Amino acid sequence: MTKYGYARVSTPDQKLENQIDRLQQAGAEEIYQEKFTGTTTQRPQFNLLLTKLAPGDMLIITKLDRFARNTREALDIIERLFKQDVKIQILNMGTIDNTPTGQLIFTIFSAFAQFERDMIVTRTQEGKLYAKTHDPYFHEGRPKTYTDEQIKFAYELRQQGMTYKMIERKTGISVKTQQRRFKKIAKK
Repeated sequence: MTKYGYARVSTPDQKLENQIDRLQQAGAEEIYQEKFTGTTTQRPQFNLLLTKLAPGDMLIITKLDRFARNTREALDIIERLFKQDVKIQILNMGTIDNTPTGQLIFTIFSAFAQFERDMIVTRTQEGKLYAKTHDPYFHEGRPKTYTDEQIKFAYELRQQGMTYKMIERKTGISVKTQQRRFKKIAKK
């Protein structure tokens, strides 16, 4: 029996060390790790790990949310691992095995994890709505790289007959940005 660990963080600037330490303390012999959002199924290291697991092995993870995006995905993965006779140890929950009690406990906990993620999304949306209605300077999305004055200057250059490429060399504003922002000016 091999004990495999899986550690994941969602963004490149987050650290994996704490999860790796906890997995090693729990006896993980081989640890797969990645910095990849949990909102996608494209997790190369996790998918590789799933192919390595053999009957009798154990998969160790620190928390349920490191494992799956939602309850349905978690249940599908667990079912697949149970069919392979792989045990799952979630450090903040315990060992989940292929028994009726183990499956019930896992289903309940994964539903609560999904609920928690959904609540975070709801609170974020409520916060944005509040900001939109109460903050006249609130702007959702990335801030503009170029000021209106810079775009207006580039637009004037275009009106004088310069090509997009010439303007790009002179101002540093990409052709696509020029085209997109010039359309807005032309509509006014």
